Amino acid sequence: MTIHPVTAQPVTARPTPDAGPASELPEPLYGPDFGSYDAHEVAWLLSDLSSVELEAPTEEREEAIQSGGAHYAESLPVEYQPTQEYQDLFHSALRASATRLAHAVGVVTDLVLAERGERAVLVSLARAGTPIGVLMRRWASYAHGLNLPHYAASIVRGRGIDQVALAYLAAHHRPEDIMFVDGWTGKGAISRELAAAVEQANVALGLSGTGLTGAGLAGADLGDDERAGFSADLAVLADPGHCAELFGTREDYLIPSACLNSTVSGLVSRTVLNDALIGPGMFHGAKFYADLAPADVSAEFCDVVSMQFSEVAASVAETIAARQAAPAPEITWAGWKAVEAISAEYGLGDVNLVKPGVGETTRVLLRRVPWKILVRADASAELAHVRLLAAQRGVEVVEVEDLPYSCVGLIHPQFTRGATGADGTASR
Repeated sequence: MTIHPVTAQPVTARPTPDAGPASELPEPLYGPDFGSYDAHEVAWLLSDLSSVELEAPTEEREEAIQSGGAHYAESLPVEYQPTQEYQDLFHSALRASATRLAHAVGVVTDLVLAERGERAVLVSLARAGTPIGVLMRRWASYAHGLNLPHYAASIVRGRGIDQVALAYLAAHHRPEDIMFVDGWTGKGAISRELAAAVEQANVALGLSGTGLTGAGLAGADLGDDERAGFSADLAVLADPGHCAELFGTREDYLIPSACLNSTVSGLVSRTVLNDALIGPGMFHGAKFYADLAPADVSAEFCDVVSMQFSEVAASVAETIAARQAAPAPEITWAGWKAVEAISAEYGLGDVNLVKPGVGETTRVLLRRVPWKILVRADASAELAHVRLLAAQRGVEVVEVEDLPYSCVGLIHPQFTRGATGADGTASR
């Protein structure tokens, strides 16, 4: 399978209040200087904060969030270093799910190409979306001989997607060609955040199509001097939350890249938005953990899944034909409704303390102060890593009948310092 380098076709930039003219916009970062992905796999629309000490222990870091109103994106958690047993679980899960993942990658990529055409530009939401963006780019090359540009950009709860990154994209590509990419949906918070941020960017950049999704944008009546804007469409590998139209599957199963942190995401940290470090006209920031290279499985994850492309090509074509012949998938926000019900049942009083799905539950166990883990009895085969992490952290696992997700992580409602609200600051 031949993978071609990322290319961009510059267009005239439109200045924004924060970013200035195109000549003043920052440039992307590339591996191996930043991140462990090859330069042709992804361009990082991020500022390099590798030399800045931003990590703090979970309790100390989230104490600042709880007591002082600090935003979760102003600092970084200390990255969990997996035990050998946990690493073995990752490799086992990857081998077991590679074919299923490859099928979902092919389906969602072909749906994106049907929406955007051969000029599609992938913009993954760093960092969970980035391995998926790399795989989608590889599928487009393998199945269609296309060389899709792929960028990674930051989105922060309560702050939105990086507006300087969007200005860069508007200066180098047609905004209507952009497709945002993430790994999975939980309750749909990022989908809502993205829609609001895209509307803000279209206004700031003087673009048309504000608030439209791809279908509405394609049919918009633009004047000769108008330029189509960004769409809030989000393509995801898995949509158990039923809040995306473009998805590879709606099953809530383990995506192995959710098991780990930077070591499966190009050795790049979570993104950072700290006013003391990120000034006007700068991309949001992140760190490159080059010292973790011996434990890096970013390339292995993508390679193992990519090697299954030939095995799933026929089934992907069948799935695409069936999906295109059927009515558009309904967006029900079922995940959000389920989270509201769970929050009420367990007396939490805040949906932000409920993290549904395998991916989000894993994050709770890796990064937060978990209270309970709810698991569906018939989903045990998917949850070995969840049970192992819960045991290592002394967290109660509760089996629940008819749970709408394979599992749900509950953040501790009283003692946690990790209970952040919709704006990313302490939930009161």
